[in-house]
Amino acid sequence: MSAVIQYILYLAVLIVLAIPLGAYIKKVMNGEKTFLSKILTPCENAVYKVMRIKKDEQMNWKKYAVSVLIFSGIGLIFLFLLQILQGVLPGNPQGISGVKWDLSFNTAASFVTNTNWQAYSGESTLSYLTQALGLTVQNFVSAATGIAVLFALIRGFIKVKADGLGSFWVDITRIVIHILIPLNLVISLCLVGGGVIQNLKGAETVSFVEPIAVSADGEILENAEIDLDTNTVTVDGKKIEDAEIVTEQFVPMGPAASQVAIKQTGTNGGGYMGVNSAHPLENPNAFTNLIEMLSILLIPAALCFTFGKAVKNKKQGVAIFMAMFICLALALGTIAVSEQVATPQLAQDGVNVSMTDQAGGNMEGKETRFGIATSSTWAAFTTAASNGSVNSMHDSYTPLGGMVTMLLMQLGEVIFGGVGCGLYGMLAFAILTVFIAGLMVGRTPEFLGKKIEPYEMKWSVLVCLATPIAILIGSGLAAVVPSVADSLNNSGAHGFSEMLYTYSSCGGNNGSAFAGFNANTVFLNVSLGLVMLFARFLPIIGTLAIAGSLAGKKKIATSAGTLSTTNGMFVFLLILIVLIIGALSFFPALALGPLAEFFNNVI
Repeated sequence: MSAVIQYILYLAVLIVLAIPLGAYIKKVMNGEKTFLSKILTPCENAVYKVMRIKKDEQMNWKKYAVSVLIFSGIGLIFLFLLQILQGVLPGNPQGISGVKWDLSFNTAASFVTNTNWQAYSGESTLSYLTQALGLTVQNFVSAATGIAVLFALIRGFIKVKADGLGSFWVDITRIVIHILIPLNLVISLCLVGGGVIQNLKGAETVSFVEPIAVSADGEILENAEIDLDTNTVTVDGKKIEDAEIVTEQFVPMGPAASQVAIKQTGTNGGGYMGVNSAHPLENPNAFTNLIEMLSILLIPAALCFTFGKAVKNKKQGVAIFMAMFICLALALGTIAVSEQVATPQLAQDGVNVSMTDQAGGNMEGKETRFGIATSSTWAAFTTAASNGSVNSMHDSYTPLGGMVTMLLMQLGEVIFGGVGCGLYGMLAFAILTVFIAGLMVGRTPEFLGKKIEPYEMKWSVLVCLATPIAILIGSGLAAVVPSVADSLNNSGAHGFSEMLYTYSSCGGNNGSAFAGFNANTVFLNVSLGLVMLFARFLPIIGTLAIAGSLAGKKKIATSAGTLSTTNGMFVFLLILIVLIIGALSFFPALALGPLAEFFNNVI
């Protein structure tokens, strides 16, 4: 019962925080005054002056799209070169060498697309300069790009017989200065207060209170007797040859809190440490865990209410929010039940694995300081959003628990999804739903007073199918490449799940990993990088094309023949379309991976 209360409280707090933030974002993007305007508006105007940005410029959808692509392309090249040259650049107290070209491309594509897939350990691969100037900056601007494209689409619904969708440069400036910087400053201070590291010191080495012994394979030897004088290790009186005595530990330092804050709120997810938010210096306790976990869905949930206020139809925003929320609640419930009842082998025999000071259920891969409830909630939140940060290892989840995290990404990152991109992806599904429902009942397809025609439908289909195309083609090609099998940590169905999860994560702009897949090879770095770029920018182009078309249309008055898009029936239809397109597209692949593993364990 206590676990159920935790789940309900997490969801309730999310809603309570999202509603006022949604109202604030709407004011910012409409140029209205807020309680921070006196401080931030002069900063905004200074950027316009220095960058020679026309505040009142109205770009058509093609110019807006070109601006997005140019801006992202410059970021891609800059981050690529920064990694390669980091060995000769300042801000590198540990003297880390430059990153190889294929990993540099993969990482640059990852952070520019707001995916933050990491085929490396951040504390040992990237310098402070690369982390701060490269990754953290992209965390801000890639998130801002998604929100900017969303507002271009919103203007498409609002405007009547117009050509302009606003200025991309104005939009991204307002988002970064008025929304992302203030929010992340507050969150960073909370994280520092909670114990997350934030400094510019080099890594340190500390001595253990007691030495430990490890075998030649790197496994810790339990109950080992260590003699430091003779440098020998014995277990049960038997001397262990080739055993190594470890007396010191590497402790990474650096500006972690500032990067952790934006990795969460911007649905970026890239960890400062290799094990992400499972690391005690990146997420030390229950307080920091709560802050980081709620930050994942805070802006995506708030944007639903922003959308309702912006189009002057609050019920429409609530309807979209409810469709997302219901899917999230169902996914969270499935993961929670799967993890609480433990592995299929134990659950089918009614075995209770609870012990003193040990939670029951499947605790493998989870931090004892967080437990099953918080780990399951984080897993659902991070894969529902295109976030990807983790506080537990999804590779160790039960087959069904792991499958749900995979499916949330495969649905097209529309169950809240990434900041901006999740909502405009769901709106593409809404347009598709309106068109199908209209044909079924013989009504004119309309959405928010705009008639839906073949042009919008073609682009909506591309937006909805971009993720399945990227994931299925990418994972299909990888499955026939012999070298990929060598990167798997497991064979059989679970090994296939590791690979499918990887491409689902990159194609869904998520970035989390099953933690059993060594993806740092030339083929995987390049192919995953291309998958991320395709799945990010095709939907952006499609969304802007839809926005441009809608802006040029006239408003249609609501009549008795207009299909309601704010009632429970529309919410049900929207969820159904999302599940049909997402779930059915991936059912054969899921049947070969997590479903096969589940039934193999049960039977």
